[in-house]
Amino acid sequence: MNARVQYLSSLGVDLWIPRAPLPAAAAVMPTATAARTGAANDAAWESLRSQVKDCTRCELCRTRSQTVFGVGNQHAELMVIGEAPGADEDRQGEPFVGRAGQLLNSMLRALGQPRESVYIANVLKCRPPGNRDPKPDEVARCLAYLQQQLDLIQPRLLLAVGRIAAQNLLATEAPLARLRGQVHRFGARATPLIVTYHPAYLLRSPGEKRKAWGDLKFVRGELQRARTVR
Repeated sequence: MNARVQYLSSLGVDLWIPRAPLPAAAAVMPTATAARTGAANDAAWESLRSQVKDCTRCELCRTRSQTVFGVGNQHAELMVIGEAPGADEDRQGEPFVGRAGQLLNSMLRALGQPRESVYIANVLKCRPPGNRDPKPDEVARCLAYLQQQLDLIQPRLLLAVGRIAAQNLLATEAPLARLRGQVHRFGARATPLIVTYHPAYLLRSPGEKRKAWGDLKFVRGELQRARTVR
């Protein structure tokens, strides 16, 4: 909580504290069916991870150090989606590390969704050289991997961070200002999707952090709404 208070205090925004903790899921004894389902889910994840690791669908396979598959809770209610790996991510094989990753972690803690409770991935699994924008054909060839991750996780809500990620997911050229503040839908499941600023942009433009907090409160409200209908 201290880190959350410090983050919100630095933004000069109000602190939200739940009136009561969310109810814990009832403990149940594992069954043979559940064990089989869990084993099948694990196998599906491993197969997908292997496909991404060995992927040669586009030219990025020739310049990457390694693929950046995704990380986090495979049963998350919130999935965070960025644009593509950067230099740090390419070296470490994990999305959102470095200063931008640290800020994202603070944002998630302030939301009440620490990094380990969400799933984080990118539209592209390989770093574009020089951190250039993804090309349309690269997105087209890679998006199926993200959709498979979404199908396995089945989150309640998606949070797209940054203009490029949002525009590619929503197949639009609308500016970020027009995409924020509303619930979009993505994929075959029409999963709700909310758009906010990329942490790297917030590092360059700290004056926009208050708007980002407004987006996070919107996310919080939509998650609460989703819990009542599912």
